[in-house]
Amino acid sequence: MIESLMVLALALVVVYFAADMFTNALEHMGERIGVSEGVTGSLFAAVGTAMPETIVPVVAILAGGAAESVNREVGLGAIIGAPFMLATLSIGMMATAAGLKRGWLQPMTPEPSGLERDLRTFIFAFLVVIVAALLPDTWSEAKIIFSSLLFVTYFFYVLKTINASRSLVDQGHATEADDPLTLARFLGDATAVVILQLLIGLLLLVGGAKLFVHGVEAASEILQVSPLIVSLLIVPVATELPEKINSILWIRKGRDTLAFGNVTGAMVFQGTIIPGIGMLLMPWNLHDSHAALAVVLALAGNLMLLLLFRKEMIKPLYLSGNMLLYAIFVAYVVFG
Repeated sequence: MIESLMVLALALVVVYFAADMFTNALEHMGERIGVSEGVTGSLFAAVGTAMPETIVPVVAILAGGAAESVNREVGLGAIIGAPFMLATLSIGMMATAAGLKRGWLQPMTPEPSGLERDLRTFIFAFLVVIVAALLPDTWSEAKIIFSSLLFVTYFFYVLKTINASRSLVDQGHATEADDPLTLARFLGDATAVVILQLLIGLLLLVGGAKLFVHGVEAASEILQVSPLIVSLLIVPVATELPEKINSILWIRKGRDTLAFGNVTGAMVFQGTIIPGIGMLLMPWNLHDSHAALAVVLALAGNLMLLLLFRKEMIKPLYLSGNMLLYAIFVAYVVFG
C-alpha cells in the first residue's frame, strides 16, 4: 500500500509540472496563431489533455487482458466516468480554487457565447448517448446511426468554435501568453520550440496520468473494488488530472475563458467522440445502476452550470456545489 501511495505522489508531481509546461506552450501557440481563448481552451487544450481518458477505454475494449465482460465494464465506466468527473469534481475544484484566490462571491467571467455553446452541445450529445443506451442490443444498425450523429455533432461544434474565433479576437478575447516560454531560456522562442514544448508537456501528461492509473489500480486491488466501480469512480480521477490542474492554473491567473473551456470543451469531446467509438465497439447499455447514476449526475452538473450562467450567478460559492454531485455518487457506491 505504501508503494502505491508513493507512485500516486510521484504521478501528481509529474502531472503538475507537465500541465504547467503544456498550458504555457498552448498560450504561446494560441497567441502566435491569433485565435481566441475559446479555441485554445475548448479545442486545443481540451482535446490534447483528453488523450489519457481516450486511451483508457479503447485499450480496455480492444486489448484488455482480462475477461471480455470485465473489459467492457472498464471501457463503459471510463467512457461515462470522464464527463461525469469533469461535470462534478473538476468544475467544483476549479470553483474552489477561484474562491480561495479571489473570494467566494466574486463572479467568474468566462466568455459567454463559447461557454453556452459548449454546454448546449454536451447536453444534446449526452441525451443522444442516453437514448442509444435505452435501445435493445439487437438494434445495432440504429446505434451506428446514433454514433454517426455524435461524430457529426462534434464536427459542427468545431466549425462553430473556429468561426466564432475571429470576432472574439476583435472583441479582445485573443489568446495571450502571461509568462515567457519555459524552454525559451534553453532553446529560444521559435515556433518549433513552442511545438516541442507542447509535445513534451502532452507526453508527460499522458505518462503521469497512466502512472497514476497504475497506482490507483494497485490500491483498488487491495481494497477489492469491482472493475466498473474502479472505472467510474477511481480511473477518471486519474485521467482527468490534466484538465483539473490546467484549469486550476488558469483560474488562478484570472484566465477564466481558458479554464472553463478546458473543462467544458473536454466534456464535449468526451460526450461525442468517445461514446460514439464505444457504441461501435461494444454493447451499449446502462443496465448497471452505478453507470446510470453517473450519467444522470453528469447531466445535472452541466444543467446546474447552464442555469447559473443564465442567471448570471457563476460564482465560486455556487459552482463549488458541483462537488456535492460527486459526493452523492460516492455515498451511493459506499452505502447503496
